[in-house]
Amino acid sequence: MSTTVRAAVFSATGASPEIRDVVLPDPGPGQALVRMSAAGVCHSDLSLSDGTLPQTWPAVLGHEGAGTVEAVGPGVTEVAPGQRVILNWAPPCRSCWFCAQDEPHLCEHALDGTLSPYAELGDGTPVYPGLNTGAFAEATVVPVGALVPLPEGVDPAVAAVLGCAVLTGWGAVNNVARLRPGRSALVLGLGGVGLSLLQAARIAGADPLVAVDASPEKEELARSLGATDFLVADDDTHRAVRRLTGGRGVDHAFEVVGRASVVRTAWNAARRGGTVTVVGVGSHRDEVSFSALELFHQARTLQGCVYGSSDPVRDIPLLAEAVRSGELRLAEMITDEIPLEGVPEAFERMRRGRGGRSLVRFGA
Repeated sequence: MSTTVRAAVFSATGASPEIRDVVLPDPGPGQALVRMSAAGVCHSDLSLSDGTLPQTWPAVLGHEGAGTVEAVGPGVTEVAPGQRVILNWAPPCRSCWFCAQDEPHLCEHALDGTLSPYAELGDGTPVYPGLNTGAFAEATVVPVGALVPLPEGVDPAVAAVLGCAVLTGWGAVNNVARLRPGRSALVLGLGGVGLSLLQAARIAGADPLVAVDASPEKEELARSLGATDFLVADDDTHRAVRRLTGGRGVDHAFEVVGRASVVRTAWNAARRGGTVTVVGVGSHRDEVSFSALELFHQARTLQGCVYGSSDPVRDIPLLAEAVRSGELRLAEMITDEIPLEGVPEAFERMRRGRGGRSLVRFGA
C-alpha cells in the first residue's frame, strides 16, 4: 500500500518547485504518516534551494509544519491516529554525546533522515525530505521522534510556525542570550524568526527594544509586536542604535539575516561587554573579520544560535502557554496565507525581503 499526495518538488539547486504527485510508502516501524494542516515557508528552505545549505535532489522542502497523524507504523505508541502534532525538523537521538550534555539541538544524528529518500515520484525516482520532514506536501512520512503533540488551545494551522520560527526566536532570547528585564535589545531582520524573536524579547522585558529591517513597510508590524523603536537598515544603523541607547549601544544584539555585513552591524551596535547572538543562517563563503584589539577591548560576547538551543518536547508546551495567555501572537506574524502553488512566489518575497511569514494552508 502507498499514499499519493501533491507536493512542491524541487529538482535541482536554483530550480523553481513544480507541483507534482509524490508516492509515500506506508509508515514503517518507528514512523507515522501525517496529513498536513499547514506549513510555514522559512528562509532555511530558501537556503537549501539556492545551495547555501546542502541538499540532495529531487526533494520536497518545507520543515515548519503541523498536521494530524493519519497512520502509524508497527510498534509505534508515542502518537496515535487522529492526534494533532507539530513537526520537529531536528529530532534528537537522545543518546549521543551532545544529547547526554542536554544539548539536543546539537545532536550528531538529528539530520540523518535527510540522507535517505523517503518517497518516490510516479516514475520511481527517489525523493529526499528537506530537513527530514518534507512539509510542502499534503502529507508526509516521518520518524515519530520528529513529532511533538500539539498542546490544547493552539490553532492547529498557525501552530505550524511554532516548529521553527518561534522555537528559534524564543530560544535565542531565553535559552541563548538569557535576556533579563530592563536590558536593551536590537533585532536585525524581521522575517518569521526575527518577528518571533522580537515578541520573545518583548515578553522578556527588553527596554528599549529596537527593530531594524531593510523594508520600511515592516515598521507598523514591528511596533505592534513590541518594538519601541524602528530603523530602516543603512550604513549608519549602528550609530543610530547608539543614539537610542545613551551612546553606549545595546546590551543584546540579535542578527537574524545570515549575512556577514549584518553580523558586523550587530557587533558595532552592541555596548562594551554586550552580547551579539547570530541567529541567521549565512553562507560559508561570507566571512566576518575582527581585529585582535577590538575583541580584547570591547569585551563583547559573540555567539551562535542553532534552533534556539531548544528542545521542542520541553519548550513547545511553554510556548503554548504564552499563546493561550495572548502574550505570544502567532497570527500577526503570518502576512501571507497561500496554497501549495504559492510556494514559488513566497520564495521570491523572501528574496526581496518582503512580508513576515508565508503559510501554506492545506485545509486539513
